[in-house]
Amino acid sequence: MKLSFELTDRDLRYFREALRQSREAVRDAEEQEIIDAIRHVLDEIRSNEPLPDFVAKRIPVVELLVQMLTDDEWQLPNADRERLLAMFVYFSDPEDLLPDDIPVIGYLDDVIIIELITRDLLHVREAYDDFRHFRREFDAQHGKNIDGAIRRDRLDRKRQQLHQRMQRRSKGGKKSAIW
Repeated sequence: MKLSFELTDRDLRYFREALRQSREAVRDAEEQEIIDAIRHVLDEIRSNEPLPDFVAKRIPVVELLVQMLTDDEWQLPNADRERLLAMFVYFSDPEDLLPDDIPVIGYLDDVIIIELITRDLLHVREAYDDFRHFRREFDAQHGKNIDGAIRRDRLDRKRQQLHQRMQRRSKGGKKSAIW
């Protein structure tokens, strides 16, 4: 069964406001605390299996976003870091629009936020995927025998190229629905 619904401008205003409040919380919180909290929530969600599929299929997406945020070699730009952290704060709050302990639908609002953010950061996620692919290929080709400075230089150059591509594509795309 497929269930779909349309988010109106009023609905989007609600989610924008919720994320704005989360962004305010992000500014006052330690990044590591937010990351620890989201990892704890993900562990807790996984412990409640079987999960509804609409939740289960988004867990790997959130895990990838956490990985992207914490990857020191990727160095996610600050504006994108802040967006992800705001989403994590919202997602980690068990008493958001739909309390998370309501069976089946408790994570519906969280899933909506995840969908909005991941669509908004599509170019960022694609660039990160390309960076991870480049890094894997580079490491497989050169192994551990390559000088660390050379490796850092090559990864830095690739990262800079991909960050520039992200910025070009993000500016060229249509205005974000959520921000």
